[in-house]
Amino acid sequence: MTDPLVVFTPSGKRGRVAPGTTVLDAARRLGVDLDSVCGGNGICSKCQVVPVPGPHPKHGIEMGTGALSGPNAVEERYDRVRGLRPGRRLGCQATVMADAVLDVPPESQVHRQVIRKEAGDVAIALDPATRLHLAAVREPDMEDPSGDFERLRDALRDQWGIEGIVAPLPVLAALQPALRRGGWQVTCAVHTPRRGAPILVGVFPGLREAPPLGLAVDLGSTTIAAHLCDLSTGAVLGSGGVMNPQIRFGEDLMSRVSYAMMNPGGADRMTEAVREALNALAREVCEGAGAAPEDVFEAALVCNPVMHHLLLGLDPVELGQAPFALAVQGALELETREIGLALAPAARAYLLPCIAGHVGADAAAVALAEDPGARRETTLVVDVGTNAEIILGNERMTLACSSPTGPAFEGAQISAGQRAAPGAIERVEIDPDTKEPRFRVVGDARWSDEPGFDAPVTGICGSGIIEAIAEMRMAGIVDASGLIGSAEATGSERCVPDGRTFAYVLRDGIRVTQGDVRAIQLAKSALYAGARLLMDEMGTDVVDRVVLAGAFGAHISPRHAMVLGMIPDAPLDAVRGAGNAAGTGARMALLNRGMRARVEALVSDIRKIETATEPRFQEHFVAANALPHATAPFPNLRAVVPLPEGSFNAQSGGRRRRRRA
Repeated sequence: MTDPLVVFTPSGKRGRVAPGTTVLDAARRLGVDLDSVCGGNGICSKCQVVPVPGPHPKHGIEMGTGALSGPNAVEERYDRVRGLRPGRRLGCQATVMADAVLDVPPESQVHRQVIRKEAGDVAIALDPATRLHLAAVREPDMEDPSGDFERLRDALRDQWGIEGIVAPLPVLAALQPALRRGGWQVTCAVHTPRRGAPILVGVFPGLREAPPLGLAVDLGSTTIAAHLCDLSTGAVLGSGGVMNPQIRFGEDLMSRVSYAMMNPGGADRMTEAVREALNALAREVCEGAGAAPEDVFEAALVCNPVMHHLLLGLDPVELGQAPFALAVQGALELETREIGLALAPAARAYLLPCIAGHVGADAAAVALAEDPGARRETTLVVDVGTNAEIILGNERMTLACSSPTGPAFEGAQISAGQRAAPGAIERVEIDPDTKEPRFRVVGDARWSDEPGFDAPVTGICGSGIIEAIAEMRMAGIVDASGLIGSAEATGSERCVPDGRTFAYVLRDGIRVTQGDVRAIQLAKSALYAGARLLMDEMGTDVVDRVVLAGAFGAHISPRHAMVLGMIPDAPLDAVRGAGNAAGTGARMALLNRGMRARVEALVSDIRKIETATEPRFQEHFVAANALPHATAPFPNLRAVVPLPEGSFNAQSGGRRRRRRA
């Protein structure tokens, strides 16, 4: 009988263990980042995991109800005394009995990911949709039996020129106490939507000195970032990020659509998970700024189409099959409580419009922040992530597409890969003569060859693997086809046999394998092919500027990205990182209502190209497998970076290796 197969997410690490093995022991054997400080006695609760029952076609597993042992007395006691969240198990107590998929939530990870989606320093003209107004209201009179709201409405009209304001029930419930406690003076939070009547979203006795707050949210498939903003000044009061808990249902978007297709109620579970995460993040960001979620009157949100639909509680299944129809494409204005966000009782949400199909509101936000269509020169904007959004524009036209790069850029599918957490290798340099490496890790500014470097090294994250493979290419350790050479062929003893291929040893326990190179080749080929497809549509072979957007894009070295051929050739000084451009676009829409009209107009002018049905995409993909490219000459790159020629296809000593997919 075959031992059970256990898969841990979000790391993707998997392996077979003997029946009866505790989840904690399985995690340790497979190198999974699962915390525990009590020695497996069920005391610390740090080893909590979330079983994900149901079919998982990507992993070839269907997890049944008996995949884990039932809760034992230790778990029952812990739940009774301290409480376990529904569905969670203690990894030191639950044992693996059959094939299982288990999610390790962020709080159970020893090396928690660093969410790199800080707010950029961008000047935004202030014109918020929500403002505070102090109004003096006539007292009720037996001679004038009008209601308190009607007299407040008249006061706002006469004193502030606000016509026809409406009030939702939660605000009406607070109105009478506020008027009487304020001596008939109240501060009104008034929201002016793009369409329709002004809305009273908050009322407070007397003069409220605390500013109105807003939340800009970038809801990505891997991470969620939020920026708390003062709507009266535009200042960012706090930022935070969390892993998207939907990762346990699938690492990429199509896996999550498949989960919804194959599991009754699967979409609802993913909706609940992401809403819980958003509320927890809002509380955390507000707490850090000395505020409360009840002080937040407005939110602007950007997300890709699948995340957009799941946040709204819409079925994403149609996005998994041609013609990839959206349930709704345009911008949405609604109450935050309609999407499960616990902010001020009548707070409003603005969801930026999607462009089409798999090009969502996050890409629209990037277009708003970078505005490539406003320039004479041709600008390529690439939002690098699990699903890359690509925009190409100039003053003549703007085109967009999405490209399924997969999770390799996030450190997944890499032998020593992990997400960007303290201890992860994030920068790499290799001496082209000695072939010796040096590196830096997240959380330590020193290089590994500098005096005093003693940081723990736990793995390699996305930016680290990009730089490692690019440096290996420049040092002659990897050839143009992506093959790693032997020690004899490369002149480096760090190139060691690894099955029928070779691996390069960065340090003890951390190698770059042939499989790692192949995973990055596939991801970068998809990215390049999408960009090249847009260039074909525009009728150009060159781009003048390249903008690497997104949290990951901001940490990619332009030189290393071009050595790998992730992006088309361009002058290196014309390639820059834009940080979290989608988050910047969300803040622009939050702080300036004119930007909402602007992004809606931009979206109507952007033409979407569908990579899934375009035959030239596959042609470009195959040619882009080489490092940097099989046929494109890359003159700008080769003018500043020498790339060794030659091939390792025939290795010395009679060993012949062929690249395998």
